[in-house]
Amino acid sequence: MQGNPIGTFLPLILLLVVFYFLLIRPQRKRQQEHLRMQQSLTPGTRVMTTTGLFGTVTAVDDDEMVLEIAPGVETRWLKAAVGRVITPGEERPGGASASAAEGEGTQGTGDDGEGSATKS
Repeated sequence: MQGNPIGTFLPLILLLVVFYFLLIRPQRKRQQEHLRMQQSLTPGTRVMTTTGLFGTVTAVDDDEMVLEIAPGVETRWLKAAVGRVITPGEERPGGASASAAEGEGTQGTGDDGEGSATKS
């Protein structure tokens, strides 16, 4: 007895459709957004590289840019190295990001500097 050829391939077709909507389509959308972000870089934009280095874009070429990482210190980077654009207010004074500063101060210290342990 032969089975229906469509019924045989239906699970494979459904699996491909699920993979497309759950994996391939969202990845393409992220890639397109990342390319748009790289193309929109202009001098004066504050960015964070994929390695975690913060800097300000001072010049932009075709696929390269110059980042000022400290006053008077400029380095050349590929646009592909930009992880994200930093919006005003996202980075706290002193160079610490908002997420890093939230983790500080979770354990208080007493007057004796021994942490929050109590003495008997």
